[in-house]
Amino acid sequence: MSGDTHNGDRIDFRNGTFRGEAIGKKVEHHHHYGPMPHVEDALPPVAAEFTGRAEELDALLAALAPGPGGHVPVPVTAVAGLGGVGKTALAVRAAHTARERGWFPGGALFVDCHGYDETPAGAEQLVEALLRALGVAAAHVPTTLDERAGLYRSVLAERARTSGAVLIVVDNASHPGQVRPLLPSHGAHRVLVTSRDTMPQLGAHLLRLDILRPEVARDVLDVALRTAAPADPRVLDAPEATGNLCALCGYLPLALQIAAALLIADPGKPVMELVAELADSATVIDHLDDGERGVRAAFDLSYRRLGPGPSRLFRLLALAPGPETSDEAITMLYGAGALPRPELNVLVRAHLVGPGSVRGYWTMHDLVRAYALDRVTREESLRAEGTQARARLLAHYRRRAEEADRHVQSRPGPSPGFSDRRDALSWLDHERTGLVSAALWASDPVHARDGLGLALSLYGYLSWRRYFDDAVSVYRCAAEAARVLGDDLGAGRAWNALGLALRYSRRIEEAVAAHTRARGIHASRGDRLEEGKTWDMLGVSLTEARRFDESIEAHERARELVHAAGDRQLEASTWNNVGRALFKLGRCDESVVALTRAREMFHAVGDRLHEATATNNLGRSFRETGRLEEALAAHTTARAVFQELGARERTATAWNDFGVALSALGRLDEAVDAHLLAVREQQEVGHRHGQAIAANDLGVALRRAGRLDEAVAAHLQALRLYREVADRYGEDETLKLLTAAGHREEEPLGEAGSR
Repeated sequence: MSGDTHNGDRIDFRNGTFRGEAIGKKVEHHHHYGPMPHVEDALPPVAAEFTGRAEELDALLAALAPGPGGHVPVPVTAVAGLGGVGKTALAVRAAHTARERGWFPGGALFVDCHGYDETPAGAEQLVEALLRALGVAAAHVPTTLDERAGLYRSVLAERARTSGAVLIVVDNASHPGQVRPLLPSHGAHRVLVTSRDTMPQLGAHLLRLDILRPEVARDVLDVALRTAAPADPRVLDAPEATGNLCALCGYLPLALQIAAALLIADPGKPVMELVAELADSATVIDHLDDGERGVRAAFDLSYRRLGPGPSRLFRLLALAPGPETSDEAITMLYGAGALPRPELNVLVRAHLVGPGSVRGYWTMHDLVRAYALDRVTREESLRAEGTQARARLLAHYRRRAEEADRHVQSRPGPSPGFSDRRDALSWLDHERTGLVSAALWASDPVHARDGLGLALSLYGYLSWRRYFDDAVSVYRCAAEAARVLGDDLGAGRAWNALGLALRYSRRIEEAVAAHTRARGIHASRGDRLEEGKTWDMLGVSLTEARRFDESIEAHERARELVHAAGDRQLEASTWNNVGRALFKLGRCDESVVALTRAREMFHAVGDRLHEATATNNLGRSFRETGRLEEALAAHTTARAVFQELGARERTATAWNDFGVALSALGRLDEAVDAHLLAVREQQEVGHRHGQAIAANDLGVALRRAGRLDEAVAAHLQALRLYREVADRYGEDETLKLLTAAGHREEEPLGEAGSR
């Protein structure tokens, strides 16, 4: 076909004549197209097992629905998401539903761009395919893209006038250049695009398709199996195994369909057997292949379209610690001195990387990460590149964590990285999952040194925020890394940190054992300061074990060693801790002397947090020696400092101690209010043992106020908490308090009393 085609061209199908009007000339071409075919059935069939996308389907249909008076505000709608997330299945289902609702009486067209194949379809091919679907004979399809696009728009304009709106589904597009020539000029028509890339250049209404929710993923498996065999009970009979299978598939529809196909192919295979095969597989993505579809193949299509920079960043991001990676961590991994924003944008548009829970953080789907890690492990040069990237990040994390720790633990000396404790805690909070995961790299001999250093810098923070489960994992790993390195100092410190984490987790005897091991290591090294510090920690754990005489001996031995070493802050700690042990033994006059000394020494070294701690402990001893007004003043002073420093657990403890002093003064209503606040605060920070103490003290105040039913309820709450943390002494004391409150032994304890 010769001549130019323009947007104003019109086709008269009644006489088979194409009339084109161009600027400055008129052309007339006669072609015999024959009758215009209908294209109602051009869509692929809906997948028989399509399920689980009700909300997304509603959103897509809302975008496709004609506006008031037939007005179409946004003619293009795009569904974008990771390969295998189910974009095509959703688009086809929406297209069929839209046709059934009569929104597109002119028909529906479907074209596959093969955008991620080795040879994607060119725009010329795509327009030709649509022209052929619209009834234009091959002999009459123009040769150039502009001519084809012009004819395509003209044919669609005529279709709008004769039959109504047409829906054009453009599947698997990888570049705006594939889609633009397919956009009609007539406003009645709609275009629905699917792509792994977000293409903002199209000005489309965008629906980002994500992985499935766990409960929906289970339905996908069940529907797929029951489509093949309606009586297949395997999903319903094995709910736990099915949940594990969905998790291993990353809740990705493609992976779930492949898993279903593997089960369908072997009707006798239990779900648990497939779970075991996937869990034992070195590369899950290779196992998720049913002979026709494969997760690896799907990801290969996206990966090979990346340029050198984005592909390198893609691989390095898979090596990042934790489920989310910050801009800061990405910068260090990439090693270019600044965030590789263009490369990151490419990965985001390709849905290989997605936004994290907050701005500036990024995440990868589990199977995508597994794919990228597999790419790294297959080549020696890429493995070396990954090791260097991790070393850069780990060294950076260690340096920053050491600077932050000075603020968290009020250590003397400059810390240029952060302005104050609040600033340091903010950074630690944001990077926590990455920091903890990176510290566990210490198990790799290549990263053992910096991993150990990072771990030892995190204890103050993990303790402050009560992340004791994390701390136990980190310090077990750190202790082993120190052993491999032959670093006795590091080993002793790691065992001490582990002991502290165990103590705060109420695993008291394990804590005593950990500190005892650390003490032996430091004693063999002849390091009197570290040995003294360890004796002090051991003493606290012995106090919690109610081995008070041993505890006092440990603190006194600690004081001798740290005094000889000239560490005034640690010496203050020994005075504080021996004061606590003396208080628990009932030697309160001696306790007042020790705690007063501790408070003065902490003040002298400028440690406000621990000065406030000693002050609050001193208030308890004041109370037991009858100095009640001084006790109230001490608790009030300590509480103000704790609040200022953001120490919520210690603030709650001070409120509770304040309430005990008020109760001793007979100010019972005020005492109850203070205890209620303490219970609530301890619950919010997750300190169950502290919550139990406060609940019991609340019960005592309520009993003294004659509110016996409320007192029993408070003690039952304490009993449940003590049992949860396995504190038998606390449990026994609470049972005594229940009896004092009038709770008879034959009365059921209910849920609070269940073991």
